Amino acid sequence: MTVAEIMRRSQSAATMTKKVNAAILIGFTLVSVAIAQESPRSSASPTASPTPNTTPSPSPTPSPNVNASPARGVRISFVPPPLEGTISLGVYDTNGKLVRVLVQEAEPDEFTVGPDALIAKWDGKNNNEQDLPAGKYHARGYLVGRLKVEDKGHAADFSPDSSAPDHVQVKLVSNPLAKDTRPVVDLAVGFDEEKIFLKTMDDLPLFTVIEAPQLVHASITKSGEKSVDVWASNGTMVDQVRVSNIDKMMAFDCGEIELK
Repeated sequence: MTVAEIMRRSQSAATMTKKVNAAILIGFTLVSVAIAQESPRSSASPTASPTPNTTPSPSPTPSPNVNASPARGVRISFVPPPLEGTISLGVYDTNGKLVRVLVQEAEPDEFTVGPDALIAKWDGKNNNEQDLPAGKYHARGYLVGRLKVEDKGHAADFSPDSSAPDHVQVKLVSNPLAKDTRPVVDLAVGFDEEKIFLKTMDDLPLFTVIEAPQLVHASITKSGEKSVDVWASNGTMVDQVRVSNIDKMMAFDCGEIELK
Protein backbone atom coordinates (compact mmCIF):
# COMPACT_ATOMS: atom_id res chain seq x y z
CA MET A 1 0.00 0.00 0.00
CA THR A 2 1.37 3.38 -0.97
CA VAL A 3 1.55 6.47 1.20
CA ALA A 4 -1.08 8.15 -0.96
CA GLU A 5 -3.52 5.24 -0.42
CA ILE A 6 -2.92 5.35 3.33
CA MET A 7 -3.65 9.07 3.38
CA ARG A 8 -6.84 8.62 1.27
CA ARG A 9 -8.11 5.90 3.61
CA SER A 10 -7.30 8.03 6.62
CA GLN A 11 -9.19 10.99 5.16
CA SER A 12 -12.17 8.74 4.29
CA ALA A 13 -12.25 7.34 7.83
CA ALA A 14 -12.07 10.83 9.28
CA THR A 15 -15.00 11.93 7.07
CA MET A 16 -17.07 8.95 8.21
CA THR A 17 -16.26 9.67 11.85
CA LYS A 18 -17.40 13.28 11.46
CA LYS A 19 -20.72 12.13 9.94
CA VAL A 20 -21.38 9.66 12.75
CA ASN A 21 -20.54 12.26 15.39
CA ALA A 22 -22.89 14.75 13.72
CA ALA A 23 -25.72 12.22 13.71
CA ILE A 24 -25.22 11.44 17.38
CA LEU A 25 -25.18 15.14 18.24
CA ILE A 26 -28.44 15.79 16.36
CA GLY A 27 -30.14 12.85 18.07
CA PHE A 28 -29.00 13.98 21.48
CA THR A 29 -30.32 17.51 20.82
CA LEU A 30 -33.78 16.23 19.77
CA VAL A 31 -34.09 14.08 22.90
CA SER A 32 -33.11 17.03 25.10
CA VAL A 33 -35.78 19.25 23.51
CA ALA A 34 -38.43 16.57 23.98
CA ILE A 35 -37.63 16.19 27.65
CA ALA A 36 -37.76 19.94 28.17
CA GLN A 37 -41.28 20.10 26.63
CA GLU A 38 -42.75 17.39 28.89
CA SER A 39 -45.13 18.39 31.73
CA PRO A 40 -43.57 18.57 35.20
CA ARG A 41 -43.89 15.44 37.24
CA SER A 42 -46.13 15.22 40.32
CA SER A 43 -44.82 16.39 43.68
CA ALA A 44 -44.61 12.76 44.79
CA SER A 45 -41.82 12.16 42.36
CA PRO A 46 -38.38 12.73 43.80
CA THR A 47 -36.64 15.88 42.65
CA ALA A 48 -33.33 15.31 40.95
CA SER A 49 -30.37 16.85 42.73
CA PRO A 50 -28.59 19.57 40.80
CA THR A 51 -25.46 18.45 39.03
CA PRO A 52 -22.47 19.50 41.10
CA ASN A 53 -19.93 21.83 39.57
CA THR A 54 -17.17 19.56 38.33
CA THR A 55 -14.75 22.40 37.67
CA PRO A 56 -11.95 21.95 40.25
CA SER A 57 -11.41 24.99 42.41
CA PRO A 58 -7.85 26.23 42.51
CA SER A 59 -5.75 25.05 45.45
CA PRO A 60 -5.04 27.79 47.96
CA THR A 61 -1.55 29.22 47.69
CA PRO A 62 0.45 28.21 50.77
CA SER A 63 1.46 31.15 52.88
CA PRO A 64 5.19 31.70 53.33
CA ASN A 65 6.78 30.10 56.35
CA VAL A 66 7.34 32.93 58.77
CA ASN A 67 9.97 30.88 60.57
CA ALA A 68 12.07 30.26 57.46
CA SER A 69 15.47 31.93 57.47
CA PRO A 70 15.90 34.57 54.79
CA ALA A 71 18.68 34.18 52.29
CA ARG A 72 21.81 35.52 53.94
CA GLY A 73 25.26 35.93 52.56
CA VAL A 74 28.37 37.93 53.30
CA ARG A 75 31.07 38.61 50.76
CA ILE A 76 34.60 38.51 52.20
CA SER A 77 37.42 39.99 50.16
CA PHE A 78 41.11 39.76 50.98
CA VAL A 79 44.52 40.01 49.42
CA PRO A 80 46.53 36.86 50.21
CA PRO A 81 50.06 37.26 51.55
CA PRO A 82 52.86 36.82 48.99
CA LEU A 83 53.67 33.24 49.91
CA GLU A 84 53.03 29.98 48.09
CA GLY A 85 50.83 27.66 50.09
CA THR A 86 47.29 26.95 51.29
CA ILE A 87 44.77 29.22 52.98
CA SER A 88 42.67 28.67 56.09
CA LEU A 89 40.07 31.29 56.93
CA GLY A 90 37.76 31.72 59.91
CA VAL A 91 34.91 33.98 61.04
CA TYR A 92 35.02 35.32 64.61
CA ASP A 93 32.47 37.07 66.80
CA THR A 94 33.06 40.31 68.69
CA ASN A 95 34.57 38.35 71.59
CA GLY A 96 37.21 36.83 69.32
CA LYS A 97 35.61 33.37 69.38
CA LEU A 98 35.82 31.30 66.21
CA VAL A 99 32.24 30.69 65.06
CA ARG A 100 32.84 29.30 61.58
CA VAL A 101 35.71 27.54 59.82
CA LEU A 102 35.04 29.08 56.44
CA VAL A 103 37.97 27.69 54.45
CA GLN A 104 40.41 24.94 55.37
CA GLU A 105 43.70 24.32 53.52
CA ALA A 106 42.41 25.73 50.23
CA GLU A 107 44.59 26.58 47.28
CA PRO A 108 44.35 30.22 46.11
CA ASP A 109 42.82 29.15 42.78
CA GLU A 110 39.85 27.66 44.65
CA PHE A 111 38.60 31.16 45.47
CA THR A 112 36.65 33.51 43.26
CA VAL A 113 39.02 36.08 41.82
CA GLY A 114 37.84 39.68 42.05
CA PRO A 115 39.36 42.75 40.39
CA ASP A 116 41.97 43.20 43.10
CA ALA A 117 41.32 40.51 45.73
CA LEU A 118 40.22 36.93 46.37
CA ILE A 119 36.61 36.47 47.40
CA ALA A 120 35.02 34.04 49.84
CA LYS A 121 31.35 33.82 50.80
CA TRP A 122 29.82 33.15 54.21
CA ASP A 123 26.22 31.99 54.58
CA GLY A 124 25.80 33.40 58.09
CA LYS A 125 25.87 30.00 59.79
CA ASN A 126 28.14 28.53 62.44
CA ASN A 127 29.98 25.21 62.28
CA ASN A 128 26.76 23.41 63.27
CA GLU A 129 24.88 24.92 60.29
CA GLN A 130 22.81 27.12 62.61
CA ASP A 131 21.96 30.71 61.73
CA LEU A 132 23.94 33.26 63.70
CA PRO A 133 22.41 36.55 64.86
CA ALA A 134 22.85 39.66 62.79
CA GLY A 135 25.68 41.92 63.80
CA LYS A 136 29.37 42.60 63.43
CA TYR A 137 31.88 39.81 62.86
CA HIS A 138 35.53 39.58 61.89
CA ALA A 139 37.31 37.39 59.35
CA ARG A 140 40.98 36.46 59.47
CA GLY A 141 43.19 33.59 58.47
CA TYR A 142 46.59 32.15 57.67
CA LEU A 143 48.51 31.25 54.57
CA VAL A 144 50.59 28.15 55.31
CA GLY A 145 53.69 27.56 53.20
CA ARG A 146 55.07 24.25 52.00
CA LEU A 147 56.01 22.63 55.28
CA LYS A 148 58.26 19.60 55.47
CA VAL A 149 56.87 16.46 57.11
CA GLU A 150 59.18 13.67 58.26
CA ASP A 151 57.99 10.38 59.74
CA LYS A 152 60.32 9.52 62.62
CA GLY A 153 58.76 6.11 63.25
CA HIS A 154 57.60 4.54 66.50
CA ALA A 155 58.59 6.20 69.74
CA ALA A 156 58.84 3.31 72.16
CA ASP A 157 60.15 5.40 75.03
CA PHE A 158 57.62 8.26 74.74
CA SER A 159 54.75 8.51 77.17
CA PRO A 160 52.28 11.42 77.02
CA ASP A 161 52.57 13.87 79.89
CA SER A 162 49.16 15.19 80.88
CA SER A 163 50.78 18.15 82.63
CA ALA A 164 52.73 19.24 79.54
CA PRO A 165 51.47 22.28 77.58
CA ASP A 166 49.02 21.44 74.81
CA HIS A 167 50.50 24.01 72.44
CA VAL A 168 53.74 25.61 71.29
CA GLN A 169 54.53 29.18 70.31
CA VAL A 170 55.82 29.80 66.80
CA LYS A 171 57.04 33.10 65.37
CA LEU A 172 55.66 33.50 61.87
CA VAL A 173 57.03 35.25 58.82
CA SER A 174 56.00 38.89 58.68
CA ASN A 175 53.30 39.73 56.16
CA PRO A 176 54.66 42.63 54.07
CA LEU A 177 51.14 43.63 53.05
CA ALA A 178 50.21 44.20 56.68
CA LYS A 179 53.49 45.93 57.54
CA ASP A 180 53.56 44.20 60.90
CA THR A 181 56.33 42.62 62.92
CA ARG A 182 56.66 38.86 63.00
CA PRO A 183 53.55 37.71 64.85
CA VAL A 184 53.57 34.83 67.31
CA VAL A 185 50.90 32.14 67.06
CA ASP A 186 50.05 29.39 69.53
CA LEU A 187 49.94 26.10 67.61
CA ALA A 188 48.11 23.03 68.86
CA VAL A 189 47.43 19.65 67.33
CA GLY A 190 44.08 18.05 66.60
CA PHE A 191 42.80 14.85 65.03
CA ASP A 192 39.64 13.28 63.70
CA GLU A 193 38.72 9.85 62.34
CA GLU A 194 40.96 10.31 59.31
CA LYS A 195 43.93 12.58 60.01
CA ILE A 196 46.05 14.56 62.42
CA PHE A 197 46.53 18.29 61.82
CA LEU A 198 48.03 21.48 63.15
CA LYS A 199 45.55 24.11 64.31
CA THR A 200 45.37 27.38 66.17
CA MET A 201 44.36 27.41 69.81
CA ASP A 202 40.89 28.56 68.78
CA ASP A 203 40.49 25.46 66.55
CA LEU A 204 41.13 26.83 63.07
CA PRO A 205 42.73 23.91 61.14
CA LEU A 206 45.91 24.95 59.34
CA PHE A 207 47.82 21.96 58.02
CA THR A 208 47.25 18.21 57.69
CA VAL A 209 50.29 16.39 59.08
CA ILE A 210 49.49 12.77 58.17
CA GLU A 211 46.56 10.49 57.47
CA ALA A 212 46.13 8.62 60.73
CA PRO A 213 42.83 6.86 61.51
CA GLN A 214 41.80 5.48 64.89
CA LEU A 215 43.87 7.83 67.04
CA VAL A 216 43.12 8.24 70.73
CA HIS A 217 45.67 10.89 71.68
CA ALA A 218 47.90 13.50 70.06
CA SER A 219 50.35 16.06 71.42
CA ILE A 220 52.89 18.57 70.17
CA THR A 221 56.33 19.66 71.37
CA LYS A 222 58.85 22.18 70.13
CA SER A 223 61.93 20.93 68.27
CA GLY A 224 64.04 24.02 67.68
CA GLU A 225 62.93 27.41 66.38
CA LYS A 226 61.49 26.15 63.11
CA SER A 227 60.29 22.62 63.85
CA VAL A 228 57.73 20.83 65.99
CA ASP A 229 57.27 17.17 66.85
CA VAL A 230 53.80 15.68 66.70
CA TRP A 231 53.12 12.56 68.76
CA ALA A 232 50.20 10.37 67.71
CA SER A 233 48.93 7.39 69.69
CA ASN A 234 46.39 4.76 68.71
CA GLY A 235 46.33 3.29 72.21
CA THR A 236 49.02 0.66 71.67
CA MET A 237 51.90 2.56 70.07
CA VAL A 238 53.08 6.14 69.59
CA ASP A 239 54.36 7.56 66.29
CA GLN A 240 56.56 10.64 66.03
CA VAL A 241 56.27 13.04 63.11
CA ARG A 242 58.48 16.10 62.69
CA VAL A 243 57.17 19.18 60.89
CA SER A 244 59.86 21.61 59.74
CA ASN A 245 59.80 25.11 58.24
CA ILE A 246 56.98 25.76 60.66
CA ASP A 247 57.65 29.48 60.56
CA LYS A 248 56.65 29.60 56.88
CA MET A 249 53.21 30.93 57.69
CA MET A 250 51.72 34.39 57.32
CA ALA A 251 48.72 35.79 59.13
CA PHE A 252 46.27 38.08 57.33
CA ASP A 253 43.19 40.05 58.33
CA CYS A 254 40.06 40.50 56.23
CA GLY A 255 38.61 43.15 58.52
CA GLU A 256 35.15 43.60 59.96
CA ILE A 257 32.09 42.15 58.23
CA GLU A 258 28.41 42.68 58.91
CA LEU A 259 25.76 39.97 58.92
CA LYS A 260 22.25 41.27 58.25
